[in-house]
Amino acid sequence: MKTMQVILVIKNILTFILMFYAIYQVVFAFLAYMRPVKKKKIINKKHKFMAIVSARNEEKVIANLIESLKEQHYPKNKLDIYVIADNCTDKTAEIARKSGAIVYERFDETKRSKGYALEWFFDRVLDEFPDKYDAFCVFDADNLVTPGFINKMNEKLCEGEKLVQGYRDIKNVDDNWISANSAIYYWTLNKMYHYARYNMGLSAFIQGTGFMVSMDIIKEEGGWHTTALTEDIEFSFTQIARGRKIAWAHDAVVFDEQPTSLSQVWNQRLRWGVGHIQSMGKCIPKLYQCKKVTPVIIDAFIYLMSFPILFVSIITSVLNFLSMSTLTSKEIISQLGVQLFTSVLFILGSILQVIIVLKLEKRSLKQVWQGIVTYPIFLGITYVVNACAIFNTNMAWKPIEHVKAVKISELQK
Repeated sequence: MKTMQVILVIKNILTFILMFYAIYQVVFAFLAYMRPVKKKKIINKKHKFMAIVSARNEEKVIANLIESLKEQHYPKNKLDIYVIADNCTDKTAEIARKSGAIVYERFDETKRSKGYALEWFFDRVLDEFPDKYDAFCVFDADNLVTPGFINKMNEKLCEGEKLVQGYRDIKNVDDNWISANSAIYYWTLNKMYHYARYNMGLSAFIQGTGFMVSMDIIKEEGGWHTTALTEDIEFSFTQIARGRKIAWAHDAVVFDEQPTSLSQVWNQRLRWGVGHIQSMGKCIPKLYQCKKVTPVIIDAFIYLMSFPILFVSIITSVLNFLSMSTLTSKEIISQLGVQLFTSVLFILGSILQVIIVLKLEKRSLKQVWQGIVTYPIFLGITYVVNACAIFNTNMAWKPIEHVKAVKISELQK
């Protein structure tokens, strides 16, 4: 077989893989229209919770988070707030104590990430008071938590759920087009991934903040053990490989601050990309070793394959370019026309998807109009960053400064 014929065969195979992956995601997106699943309570109990915050130099925002946790519509004696002041050089620990949190200070510059901080903290929890709490919720220092959050998580725990991800919203939606795009990204993920999969009996995944874990799991695991830059992805798919599912709580809302500059977005998404690749290397073997292949395992595997799919799309583009060398000028123009038409369809399709999500989530189009018109650009930037992550797997963890010091009452007006 001639070289060009081999290239065409490979290109067709890769194109089929890309089409399958795209159709799979589109099918699940339509499940966002389903009505939410209602489950019955197994027990009726007010569980004892820990709220855990890992914070590094967050003196500007930590007090407002603690205030929102203290204002939960939940018995005061059933919720304790813990702050891990992780390698702090500012007044984070002092402010957290004055605000009413129990503070653990950690200093270790060789192990710098939230995963290591949680591992260090739970080693102490299991040693000092392993049976004091029924479950814990993890938050980032820049978060604001709606008053009903812990109560919603308690309901899920009463329904028998051991792992639950809450709804991640954005507190600086209308700062600029960058934060608006981040809001659109999370609203889309919330509705078309987590919500849809939970209603289908599949698994959501932990998103780094605003999630609940039963203490039974930590005791069974002997602590928290993640080393990837994205500890949430590694933890999620390790649990799925153990045969557990992560539930979704659409009404348990936590507000998050998102970057407002391209450099911050680049660093954030690059860390996510590198962490995803690290988690893929750790979790795919665990999924492969599962004795029983279930729809949950298959769906988790497909999610983790998003970076190989990205690599496939890059190779396909290269092969498309190489295959043009055998075409006539007229055929090349025709091919370029097809690619231009496909690009226009992608742009219009992505904008339409955004509008659908905003309508489903009852969001104001006017509030994020900058994000709507620039969403294809944002997706393109994400594509480039993820491609760079493939060649930057030794990246170190870097914090992102949070400055949006608002109260939960201001967001709920």
